[in-house]
Amino acid sequence: MELWDAYSKDFSLIEGATLIRRESIPEGMYHLVCDIIVRHTDGSYLLMQRDPRKAFGGMWEASAGGSALKGEDARTAAKRELFEETGIRADNLIEIGRTVTDENHSLYVCWLCIIDGTKDGIVFQEGETIAYRWVSAEYIKSMSKSELVTHRMQQFIDELH
Repeated sequence: MELWDAYSKDFSLIEGATLIRRESIPEGMYHLVCDIIVRHTDGSYLLMQRDPRKAFGGMWEASAGGSALKGEDARTAAKRELFEETGIRADNLIEIGRTVTDENHSLYVCWLCIIDGTKDGIVFQEGETIAYRWVSAEYIKSMSKSELVTHRMQQFIDELH
């Protein structure tokens, strides 16, 4: 059972409230989700392909990420999710935006991670990802809704240039 802290719409922690993954989130409460865009110093971006067994299976994501666990702040959750889904350890995360999605009671904190060095050491998380590739910002911005899971990342990438 995965436990999450509950937040109000303004990203404030609601003390004493706990949410449980896959259970309905009460009105006025949200869970915290982190998305991390990975950019190499050569200007290319990391795309990860979703496992076919997941929702939106086979589609590409321009970020790593997931829900913050109970007791984690946004930065800690982002570092954990980035490592779990890509094998990248990073302390140099730069917050680039926040988004509220009322439909699924989610608060998204989006981060940029700039890496240097080898691009071939990406690790897949079992049940999450099956492939990766490094592409240009222009390529990501041109991807269709049937290829890219979230177009919110296209907006952030556009703003980074």
